[in-house]
Amino acid sequence: MDESNADSVVRRDRFSGGPARGFLSSLDADERIFEADLAVDRAHVVMLTERGIVDDETAESILDALEVIEAAGHDALPAGEDVHEAIETAVVERVGADGGRMHTARSRNDEVATCIRFRLREDVLDALEATLVLRESLRTVASDHAETLAPGYTHLQPAQPTTVGHWALSYERAVARDTARLLDAYDRVDASPLGAAAFAGTTFDVDRRRTAELLGFSTVLENAMDAASSRDFLLETTGALSTLATTLSGLAEDLLVFANRGFVEIADDYASTSSIMPQKKNPDTLELVRAVAGDAAAGVTGSTTTLKGLPRAYNRDLQRATPHVWRTVDAVTEATGVAAGAVVTAEWNAETLAGAADEGFSTATGVADLLAQRGVPFRTAHEVVAQAATDADAGGTPIREALADAASAHLEDSLDSYVEAEALDAALDAEASVASRDSAGGPAPVAMAEQLEAVGESLAADREAIADRAGLLEAADELRMEVVSTYV
Repeated sequence: MDESNADSVVRRDRFSGGPARGFLSSLDADERIFEADLAVDRAHVVMLTERGIVDDETAESILDALEVIEAAGHDALPAGEDVHEAIETAVVERVGADGGRMHTARSRNDEVATCIRFRLREDVLDALEATLVLRESLRTVASDHAETLAPGYTHLQPAQPTTVGHWALSYERAVARDTARLLDAYDRVDASPLGAAAFAGTTFDVDRRRTAELLGFSTVLENAMDAASSRDFLLETTGALSTLATTLSGLAEDLLVFANRGFVEIADDYASTSSIMPQKKNPDTLELVRAVAGDAAAGVTGSTTTLKGLPRAYNRDLQRATPHVWRTVDAVTEATGVAAGAVVTAEWNAETLAGAADEGFSTATGVADLLAQRGVPFRTAHEVVAQAATDADAGGTPIREALADAASAHLEDSLDSYVEAEALDAALDAEASVASRDSAGGPAPVAMAEQLEAVGESLAADREAIADRAGLLEAADELRMEVVSTYV
């Protein structure tokens, strides 16, 4: 062992004991990035060899050791402060002192930042795939129930008739924006910090773009201090996941309310029964989906609070920031899959929905619109219909009679001088009301057909974008292992 390696061992021994060792260690939590660290080690060793910093024979020994360590798995690693140190120790145990050359021209600071980004890309791709499945489920419901009448609510009060399909597409469009936010976050995760070393770069002639290529990163973080210390990508990703979780929470709440009112029955696979009340069917998977928004919000708060006010460059606080994104991405991805399954397997009660679509004089806006189209100022038409609704509700007066009385009180002529009976009947009918709302984005069949076509195009584009990113990672994996095989 040469003098420099002896000094290194002495220094490590000095910091190897004490009551705080367990508190400092992240080895157990680092199991998630075990494979990522091996990939980073391989890419770094290949680059060092290509640059003439490490000789071919040493590279072969190190890369061979990494293969053995990978086969043994994370649980076989020796004790260490983190997975990075434990893998390096295992390499040195197999190779000897030359194994320590693996760490030439890098720090754990840039190493761990690279490993986190490497693994997080895969997790974000999984979350993105889950959003596509949910959107497909919602599109299926929208297509199958484009003309299934349903009540529409504002403030949870009957408002206007709509369709189940229109409701489903409202969530598909929201999840599409969640897909876009995650794609944006992915592209900022997809940048390599490797080669930044502790934070001030290195005196060695490294090729940062080569390691980025071998790891499938689309770009390099140019400033070394930024590369080693920044974790804004964690906060952005957690925030995008939290927004998705909020969308899921609303979807779950709607389905829970609809199930309560008999509009929909959740499939048994997404429900449970009571331990004491045998008649109960509880859609409780959706309650858990709803609750995940709280978990995700906690991830955002935890990340933000940990990162707030940290000085440049590296601080050990960052070790506590990363678990927030792991917990959040796991919870939200799982909840997205559950929501997709619950939506697509649900059974909608068309008869009950149609009855509810007529409740609360839900076609009132259509009647006001009809009067406005016949020359009555809309605000006056609003007053006429509002008065009729009040009279019908209070005295049980039939709505047509109430409208005639209100028109006499507010208009110069009788109601039938403005609106023919046939047109009024259509305005009062829920199905005809929906069919009349054919403006862009409305629930009318013609408008729904346009929306479904646009949704199909959007899904195809996002599917291609996700597949392209996944393909680049697969290609990089193949390239890295192909290059490694020339040494091992």
